[in-house]
Amino acid sequence: MIPEPAQYILRFDDLCPTVSYSRWQQFLPLIEKFKLQPILAVVPDNQDRHLQASPPDPDFWIQMRQMELGGAMIALHGYNHRCESRGPSLLGLHHGSEFAGVDESTQREWIHEGLAILRGHGLNPRIWVAPRHGFDLNTLSALRKEGISLLSDGFARVPFTRGGLTWIPQQLSAPVEKSRGLWTICIHPNTAHSSLLNRLPIFLRKHEAQFTSVDRVLDEYSPAELGGMERLYEKFALWRAQASHVRRRKRSRRSHSG
Repeated sequence: MIPEPAQYILRFDDLCPTVSYSRWQQFLPLIEKFKLQPILAVVPDNQDRHLQASPPDPDFWIQMRQMELGGAMIALHGYNHRCESRGPSLLGLHHGSEFAGVDESTQREWIHEGLAILRGHGLNPRIWVAPRHGFDLNTLSALRKEGISLLSDGFARVPFTRGGLTWIPQQLSAPVEKSRGLWTICIHPNTAHSSLLNRLPIFLRKHEAQFTSVDRVLDEYSPAELGGMERLYEKFALWRAQASHVRRRKRSRRSHSG
């Protein structure tokens, strides 16, 4: 059953000790004020220079533990976030990714090591978030073997099962009003525009009662394989997302060539 009225989950990506301190700090009061239980997608061993936005925060891991105790769900966000593989992803949104196209044994080793790092910092990662939406069937198999059964991705409007995992859909990169369905809003603190920082508090005030958490969703719904109509919706939504990414890449190439 598609949730009605719409329900929302907030997700923050690219979290690591070098996340932009000033930008990340602007979101924390909103999480506390509206008692949100977001997904926190944490990079275990960041080696992506683009995510080195601030000097390492010595309190980062303490903060993650405190937020998890407050109801946030910790996600394993890849391993080191170096998106150097050009293998085909199940969603096909980006040319490069960290995991898609890599052999299963290597993927499983990365996932195992990533989980160990996060657990070593006192966290309990329970859900997978792929850098750049990049994962394949080998990823799903490796996740199952490492005991991870939840994945935050996909373009349906309901939680569903596929490949032996439960998918919590993630479709939005900014607040958008929806009439029905489950919608995850993914925010990248490092690159969050000032307009988003202005819009998000307004959206939260208006829709505060509609914000939920992964655990609550799993309590209230029984994810199953998508039915025919929702599979069609998912395919169309994914096609629109792919087309949007193509347009953005073309605009980026034109701006750099100019």
